[in-house]
Amino acid sequence: MNKVLLVEDDKMIGNIYRNKFSVEGFKVEIASDGQEGLDLVKSFKPDVVILDLMLPKMSGVELLTAIRNLADCQKLPVIVFSSTYLSATVQEAWKAGATKCLSKGSCSPAQLVKLVQSILVAAPLAGGSAEKAVEAETTERGAKTGAEEAFQAELRKTFIASLPTTLNILRTQLRGLFKGEPEAERQKQMYEFYRKVHALTGNAGIAGMHQIAQFCDAFEALLKELFEKPKSVNASTLRTVTNAIDFLAVLFEPVNFVDNLATVPASILVVDDEELSRRAVIHALEKAKLPSVSVEDPMIALRLLSENTYDLILLDVNMPGMNGFELCTKLRALPAHKETPVVFVTALSDFESRAKSTISGGNDLIAKPFLFMELAVKAMLYVLRGRLAANK
Repeated sequence: MNKVLLVEDDKMIGNIYRNKFSVEGFKVEIASDGQEGLDLVKSFKPDVVILDLMLPKMSGVELLTAIRNLADCQKLPVIVFSSTYLSATVQEAWKAGATKCLSKGSCSPAQLVKLVQSILVAAPLAGGSAEKAVEAETTERGAKTGAEEAFQAELRKTFIASLPTTLNILRTQLRGLFKGEPEAERQKQMYEFYRKVHALTGNAGIAGMHQIAQFCDAFEALLKELFEKPKSVNASTLRTVTNAIDFLAVLFEPVNFVDNLATVPASILVVDDEELSRRAVIHALEKAKLPSVSVEDPMIALRLLSENTYDLILLDVNMPGMNGFELCTKLRALPAHKETPVVFVTALSDFESRAKSTISGGNDLIAKPFLFMELAVKAMLYVLRGRLAANK
């Protein structure tokens, strides 16, 4: 009987994977933190390790490094889970000797079992290319058996029932971030907030709620960055976090349980006369897999807006010839863009500028310099919200 070690601190996810592997004939042990995982690698001697990179006591990368330093574990298959958007962490996992890197938000228990079975048959050497991205799809989907469909339906039912409680917890944790606590306490609250969204990503993924998993995958990456860079927690980032929680409330509504919103590529227009600023915005959008068209001249932008439709418009404010507020007022007069979301990306974040952005027809404002994941989350939010509205 092949043995699988699951290193996962979320009890719900761990139990689901354990039950699935047990049904498939595997002997399974679960470790709830990195140190326990290392101890079980030595005593349980698994044939495969499935490892969440975000763990208490010892991180997943630290555990993976420790495993590879064991004389008899240098070729032990180790499958790691991470956010699609935490590219640096994924690179560290590859370098530490990961056999496969997966996105927890898009890998079902059935897919994971099939991957483990294929790895045990092929018995590949551990280690992957540092240039590889996270593999979202692990096996061919194929036709599900009746048992698999029933299993997935039960997971989905349980997950949906938990959503109101999950949302209440997230809102409570969010309020804690606004209380003006000492930095140490604020850091602790941010970490707990991040861990909750991290668990939500995994739960949504195994339940087949791909739209929620996709958004939470990006959201957790932003929260992790805010935890690691506390000086980046400001009015702009907190506003983005608040908007993300509000959007999760929308995604949690049964009428919005749609999983095909991202099948059509988004169309985003970026208008900024500064080249470096445009590149930064485009890079942030690329992290969320959102293609864009960028221009530096607001007059050219107005012409494009009169000829095309867009899912989202990102505007700088200080531009020659026509500033962002004026451009926003003019584009609102175009029939195709009366409701198109407009987000100002600007160094002007004072009250007067925020008031002008609203009066001119803008929907939101993000302050420069911005975190790439902050802009990625905000853009994804507006694109998906527009898709939901169009789907009704």
